[in-house]
Amino acid sequence: MSEVAAAGALVWGTVSLRSYVVVFLAAFLVLAARDLGVRRAAACLVWGWAVAFAAEYASTRVGLPFGLYHYTGATVGRELYLSNVPLFDPLSFPFLAYASWCLVRWASGRTEGVAAAGLSGILMMLLDVVIDPLAVRGERWFLGQIFFYPEGGVYFGVPLSNFFGWAIVGWVIVAGYVRVAAGSPPPRGSVRLGAGLYYGVFLFSWILTVWIGEPLLAAAGFLIHGALFLVFWKGFARRAMALVDAGSDWRSPSGPREPEGATSTS
Repeated sequence: MSEVAAAGALVWGTVSLRSYVVVFLAAFLVLAARDLGVRRAAACLVWGWAVAFAAEYASTRVGLPFGLYHYTGATVGRELYLSNVPLFDPLSFPFLAYASWCLVRWASGRTEGVAAAGLSGILMMLLDVVIDPLAVRGERWFLGQIFFYPEGGVYFGVPLSNFFGWAIVGWVIVAGYVRVAAGSPPPRGSVRLGAGLYYGVFLFSWILTVWIGEPLLAAAGFLIHGALFLVFWKGFARRAMALVDAGSDWRSPSGPREPEGATSTS
């Protein structure tokens, strides 16, 4: 096989092995391009992937920030790798972070600020409450056994350090998105669709969890995200952001905003 044919086979293998990632990634690119513009969407993709790759590379060596885990190399020769990390694995983080950020913006009306980025990181971590335990069981569905935690973990085989790491990495990625998006025109309906992407990822993972026969994990994910949906639906995040603006030194570049419905006394 020629080098060109071999490279083509690796690219095709990468796409075919991660077809579900391709679908979510394509949705992210379309929505982010409408939301932020093509160049800014591309910058967000590169930033999110770079942060995630650095985190995965470090975690597989020194255990930070996700806790120590190892890729098995089971798909070496079938998909593209960068060092010991499958190329497509860090590509999930840009769309997971964007979907989480969209959910924050949809619920709170806020785009900028430390609080918005931090809450987005927490929401991305809550997706991982379903995603990572499912991925650890990859041999029972079409992902395959691609990685493992040598020490296991208390939450369905996943260590708690992994979730702390996801929250931090999500915060860093969205903080970059906020920087990239500064001064961009108002989104054209993409925020609500991005929030839908968040729940699309959750439903995909949750349905697979049910399909492989993990009722306790499925119940935990359903309870967590059911409660989260109700909280956001009632506008808790909007009120929380107003409290942060009124009572802390965290300020967005645009300064504090009056709560909706407030009337000026001037």
